[in-house]
Amino acid sequence: MIDTVDRAEETPDAEQPFGELGLKPDEYQRIRDILGRRPTSSELAMYSVMWSEHCSYKSSKVHLRQFGDKKPETDALLVGIGENAGVVDIGDGWAVTFKVESHNHPSYVEPYQGAATGVGGIVRDILSMGARPLAVMDPLRFGPADAEDTKRVLPGVVAGIGGYGNCLGLPNIGGEIVFDQSYAGNPLVNALCVGAMKHKDIHLASAKGVGNLVVLYGARTGGDGIGGVSVLASETFDDEGPAKRPSVQVGDPFMEKLLIESTLEVLRSGLVEGIQDLGGAGISCATSELASNGEGGMHVWLDRVLLRDPTLSPEEILMSESQERMCAIVRPKKIDAFMEHCKKWDVEAVVIGEVNASGRLTVDWHGERIVDVPPRTVAHEGPVYERPYHRPSWQDALQADSADRLQRPGPEEFKETLLQLSCLPEPGGQVLGDRSVRPIRAGQHGACATGGLRDGPHR
Repeated sequence: MIDTVDRAEETPDAEQPFGELGLKPDEYQRIRDILGRRPTSSELAMYSVMWSEHCSYKSSKVHLRQFGDKKPETDALLVGIGENAGVVDIGDGWAVTFKVESHNHPSYVEPYQGAATGVGGIVRDILSMGARPLAVMDPLRFGPADAEDTKRVLPGVVAGIGGYGNCLGLPNIGGEIVFDQSYAGNPLVNALCVGAMKHKDIHLASAKGVGNLVVLYGARTGGDGIGGVSVLASETFDDEGPAKRPSVQVGDPFMEKLLIESTLEVLRSGLVEGIQDLGGAGISCATSELASNGEGGMHVWLDRVLLRDPTLSPEEILMSESQERMCAIVRPKKIDAFMEHCKKWDVEAVVIGEVNASGRLTVDWHGERIVDVPPRTVAHEGPVYERPYHRPSWQDALQADSADRLQRPGPEEFKETLLQLSCLPEPGGQVLGDRSVRPIRAGQHGACATGGLRDGPHR
């Protein structure tokens, strides 16, 4: 039985799995206070993922807000905190846009797809600003280099970053890697993308214009990624349904390449009023954020969403983190032209909603109302916590340190360090692993001059 708004009002005491969805009792009570009733299962799912650490930054927001409070007083910053990516003026009417974001836990669970979809997501953030993505970077953190778990995670992460970026034709222009015990079992996989655009091509994520259409385009929605930003699983809502689905998204970089070209084309053609990519929290995130940043109201016909898996429940459709999807706001008179551009690039598109002035985000499933919420409470007014923290004592010692304390290395130590960095052996030296070491000839470039490294994953 579908849990509708009417049913929620008629059954106020029905038990709901808010704890399994990562919500605390006081957070669940706050949702009830906002709605004036218990949430439907679809509303509960939306709030749970949108109020998760991944989507709302509820534990780090108090610190991240400093970037807005301390932003530089300069006209060069065209778009700052609060949008999909930052935009900086570089002169002659051109701007660069860039963003870095982590995809940590998914990369630990399934290293290749977790890292690959991290790259895909950050590329779409740049794309949604109206820019052409140009390059990626990847700062990484792992546990000790000789730990078995690091050996499991690191190769897949490197391959995922390189594999997805290579398929898009985006060079990886830099990165860094640090091994430390503090990252054992909890690696940091950061992806950065940079793009360029003309000032006039900047687009923002907002649903403006009453009567404008909400278009979902790109890959079809599937069951992959459900639970990726919280503990959401299909059996949470239906014990008789399918077994728990994968919590990590599965990427398709070739679909993303088509999405990039089709999106840039509709943006340049002036067919889009607002745009948002779909990543964490999927349709829940895109619709609530677009509505909250726009006129404040939106209605969605969820049963219109194109599916890869017809067995998906409405909760799963709302939460799916299936990759390579975008949401655009299009004027009715321009919808045919928009659809023609998508068809040209073999990208599926469907109208799933309409902008209104209701101040509510409403969602229907086959004619029944399953969501009726104030969109800002979902997208921007989640809980904020000031977690306890303290300054580690080693920071004071580090700040008080000076170069005078260091023992100056001698010539032999310099020589040994140089040989280690260049991977050259001492005369009569040994083999590195199963790769023969060759001398580096003048003018030769290549990591360690070992043939194998050039054949490895793109970094």
